[in-house]
Amino acid sequence: MRVIVRTVSELCITAGTLIVLFVVYVLFWTGVKADSAMNEQVDQLQRQWSTGTVRPTTAAGGPASPRKPAPYVPGRPFAVMYIPRLGFTWNKPVLEDTAVDTLKKGLGHYTGSARLGQEGNFAVAGHRRTYGDPFKDFPRLRSGDAVVLTDGTTWFTYRIDKGPYKTVPTDAEVIDPVPRKSGYKRPGRYLTLTTCDPEWGHSHRLIVWAHLDSTQPVEAGKPAALRR
Repeated sequence: MRVIVRTVSELCITAGTLIVLFVVYVLFWTGVKADSAMNEQVDQLQRQWSTGTVRPTTAAGGPASPRKPAPYVPGRPFAVMYIPRLGFTWNKPVLEDTAVDTLKKGLGHYTGSARLGQEGNFAVAGHRRTYGDPFKDFPRLRSGDAVVLTDGTTWFTYRIDKGPYKTVPTDAEVIDPVPRKSGYKRPGRYLTLTTCDPEWGHSHRLIVWAHLDSTQPVEAGKPAALRR
């Protein structure tokens, strides 16, 4: 009997240790790896932009270049996002597609949605928790908040109009060119951000919608929304 009790106790201790190690992995180690991966994506973009070979993205004022912008490459970064509401040190790379491995390295652009700054809906997804917790504070976002992006040639400042709006993962209409529940009535230059809800689950999605408020070349300095 004592042998059985001892064995069960040892199994419980082992199971408890494994659970603790798993929690540490989820809460800490995936974050460390993701932060390193996101920093590398931003560094990669900075190196690319420093060569001066990036083609400007079409912005609100019309074509910024007579040449057609290069297509986004799946799994590769093409922009950096800043959201002052989430902290003035908050910045994340935006990569093409929303594959599992892509979202471990930053935010993911929904393939098929509009390009940055162009007419349509530029839609982006990010983890709420794990892998750096990029959208951990997503519920703090409010109408009027700025979401700023740069592609290395232009600053794009979007302003949130609605959200966070709660829906289910199958609600694909949230990234339509003119999302039905966004309040927008006509085509425009919109932004959609999506993340999971609840904080440690994925049964629902939180959504915010924004419109392109202004653009300016990077040579003009940071936009007002990023100045302290």
